Amino acid sequence: MCYCQNADDLLGGEIAAAKTKIPQLESTIKEDAAMKKQLDSDLKGHKADRTAAKEALAKAEAIREKESIDYAKESGDLKTNLAALAKAIPAIEKGMTGFLQTSAASVLRELSVSMDMSSVDRDMLASFLSAKNGYAPQSGEIVGILKQMNDEMAKNLADATGSEEESIKEYDGLVGAKGKEIASLTKAIEVKTSRVGEIAVKLAETANDLEDTKEDLTESERFLANLDSSCEKKRKEWSVFEKMQAEELLALADTVKILNDDDALELFKKTLPGAGASSFLQIQVTSGETMHRALATLQSHRKGKDPRVDLLEVALRGGKGGFEKISKMIDDLVGVLKKEQVDDDKKKEYCEAEFDKNEDEKKGLDNDVSDVSTTIADAEESVATLTSELKALSDGIASLDKEVGDATETRKEENQDWTETSAANNAAVDVLKFAKNRLNKFYNPKLHKAAPKRELSEEDQITVNMGGTLAPTEAPGGIAGTGISFVQMKAKRSDFDAVPPPPPAADLAYKSKGEESAGVIQMMDTLIADVEKENQELKLTEDDAQKNYETFMEDASAKRAENSKSITDKEAALAETEDELLTSKEALKDTKTNLMENAKYGAGLHAECDWLLKYFDMRKEARAGETDALGKAKDVLNGADYS
Repeated sequence: MCYCQNADDLLGGEIAAAKTKIPQLESTIKEDAAMKKQLDSDLKGHKADRTAAKEALAKAEAIREKESIDYAKESGDLKTNLAALAKAIPAIEKGMTGFLQTSAASVLRELSVSMDMSSVDRDMLASFLSAKNGYAPQSGEIVGILKQMNDEMAKNLADATGSEEESIKEYDGLVGAKGKEIASLTKAIEVKTSRVGEIAVKLAETANDLEDTKEDLTESERFLANLDSSCEKKRKEWSVFEKMQAEELLALADTVKILNDDDALELFKKTLPGAGASSFLQIQVTSGETMHRALATLQSHRKGKDPRVDLLEVALRGGKGGFEKISKMIDDLVGVLKKEQVDDDKKKEYCEAEFDKNEDEKKGLDNDVSDVSTTIADAEESVATLTSELKALSDGIASLDKEVGDATETRKEENQDWTETSAANNAAVDVLKFAKNRLNKFYNPKLHKAAPKRELSEEDQITVNMGGTLAPTEAPGGIAGTGISFVQMKAKRSDFDAVPPPPPAADLAYKSKGEESAGVIQMMDTLIADVEKENQELKLTEDDAQKNYETFMEDASAKRAENSKSITDKEAALAETEDELLTSKEALKDTKTNLMENAKYGAGLHAECDWLLKYFDMRKEARAGETDALGKAKDVLNGADYS
């Protein structure tokens, strides 16, 4: 009963743990399946977005290539025409000697036909180019027309160049943005593909764990059900056993009255029932006035403060050196300002691109740290869970082995008790039958069974045939001379509570006790029937006990095999999870190192770029003001009037 109570508590604990764990595993499988489905959907979207980005990049590249070819052709034509005008204007101003025979004049003839101009200008230019000599009174007007053409084509070239540069900038910006997008999508695809793989492995392991747990639960419940049945049966048998014990004790008391032989009394007291469990205008002015006007224009239009422009103002105030020198100074200074602006533009573009790149890299690394940290936390939780489950399974096997050992010892003891009790009961039946036969010999001779005749050996048969006398047979031994033996612990007279009193004085007058003998013989028949019935019950009890023991051993063997299989599966999952945990920790360490390098590079980038980015618009506006003021001052020197 102690074994039944302890086994019930242990199996009940395992069944409760399994019933608690199964919903948790099913919930984990549902969550991981939903996460895998979401990641698969994200991967599909990322791949579609990356393909669209690549197609947009290819389309932009084709458009950029066409624009580049168109610009090359247009700028080439404009430069050729400007070069022809650059030769034509000075030649006409010097007297046009030999000019009409040059290739530049040929270009002008083509322009007089193709270029958009008024019909008066076109006729005048065509008439001039058709002259047979180089002199024409209207040459001054021709020069004006050519200069106007030159200005228009220069403006067209500048516009085309500006458009080309803007297109290049937009293309570069698109390439940069799409490149970042593609890189980001590729990274996301790689990370999520890896995550999908990890979740798929985890799903398989969890499903395997769920299957093992359900099998363990089924085995434990079946095992417990059988155990409950067996223990309940034992309880009922014990109750019946106690009742029979009392009845048998009463029967023994009556038997002692008749069978008071010492060996018989010892046999009956030990064997009978009783045990139990992101427009130039040209105007005439003096040289000094022109310089003063140029100076005033410069001062009124300039923005910012530049020592180089201050030097130019000093030169204009001096009024010496001529317009050519001042114009050259202006051109040089404008060139320097443009170069500085170009440098600032490039530096700004570089800084912004690097800031974007640094920020994108930081976000990517932060995401990596978060993902890897999550993976590590999951892995550590899995390791702890698997370790706990392995310990529980190992403890369960050890406990089951102990239960099996205890059950085996109990079965041996029960079988030994049954063997000894059956042997004793059989011997008791034999003694009772012997005693009954002895009484029948006296009281009922017809019912008496004579002892079987002595079987003579060949030697004895010869002796009889020869008329000889056989040696007397030895007196039967065993219990009370009946020839029935039973090896049992010998009891001493002192083991009994009291010695029987001496018999009363004998009445030597013989009286036959025929009626009393019938009662005694009937009592013996009852005792023999009771002992034989007990033997049958003991045999049924032994068979049931052996069947229950075999069922218990089969259940325990199946339970142990299932637990061993679970241990093998969980040990493999634990080894794989620990390996993944180690790899994830190394990846986290490398990612954090890269994050520190990213922060260090970002700090250097801020030190290098923050000042430029903060004052870029101010510097650009100041240069634009200086360039505009210088341009207007130069125009004034060339005769323009901005008053």
